[in-house]
Amino acid sequence: MSQYAYPEVVVDTDWLANHLNDPNLRIIEVDTSPEPYKNAHIPGAVFWNIFTDILLPDLSMNLDAIAFAKLMSRSGITNETTVIAYGSYPGTGGWIFWLLKLFGHAHVKVLNGGYQKWQSESRPLASDLSTFSPVPYQAQALNSELRVLHPEVQASISRSDRILLDVRTPQEYGGEWFFNQPPKKNERAGHIPGAVNIEHILTLNEDGTFKSANELKTLYESKGITADQEIFPYCAIGGRSGYTWFVLKYLLGYPNVRNYDGSWNEWSRLTDVWG
Repeated sequence: MSQYAYPEVVVDTDWLANHLNDPNLRIIEVDTSPEPYKNAHIPGAVFWNIFTDILLPDLSMNLDAIAFAKLMSRSGITNETTVIAYGSYPGTGGWIFWLLKLFGHAHVKVLNGGYQKWQSESRPLASDLSTFSPVPYQAQALNSELRVLHPEVQASISRSDRILLDVRTPQEYGGEWFFNQPPKKNERAGHIPGAVNIEHILTLNEDGTFKSANELKTLYESKGITADQEIFPYCAIGGRSGYTWFVLKYLLGYPNVRNYDGSWNEWSRLTDVWG
């Protein structure tokens, strides 16, 4: 992994297996349902529910600093704790990396290959729930350099120095799906004008690990996405695009990347962007 721009933020399964009992380390599993976690998870991992711990009822991200601090506190995470993030869905760890950095958490790493890789190697799994006593946690103000809001996205359409990067599935990009199903009468499907589509999952190998730096660079450059541009990734609710931010910023070292976390969930409902 030394090939990446910041290899220190990625850990492999061997490293994690050797650090499971590190008292200053907390493993976070993130998913849409607690059932898979209850059946089997990496020993010591704490569960975060995407719908109740990270998102608001309207599917926008809960970016309230008090709520974030409470989540970290009840997970046994102090400001000095090293967090290892993973999930069953490809790219979840990179999204959580973005979220923690947004609130200024200093020590975050992503498990390369996530649960898929860990399980395939027949490594230890636990079914007992991991709980920790609450600890003090102080969230910092949101780092605005990591996200972009819709007015700036709208102003970037047709600018050659900025790339709007749609990382959803081709079906979502093409308007066949709204999220993961055909759009209903009140839902607008499609993509932001001029956006380039590179599905986030194309950055991963079959075993869930990241592709090499050369492969990633080739993937993005084949669609005209280069390090000299400012890049605004987006998806449906900001998770897959948060992961793509991680890939571009920390694996490839692209200097100017900001996540449009409002993404299609917000854009499709704006009245001033549709004719």
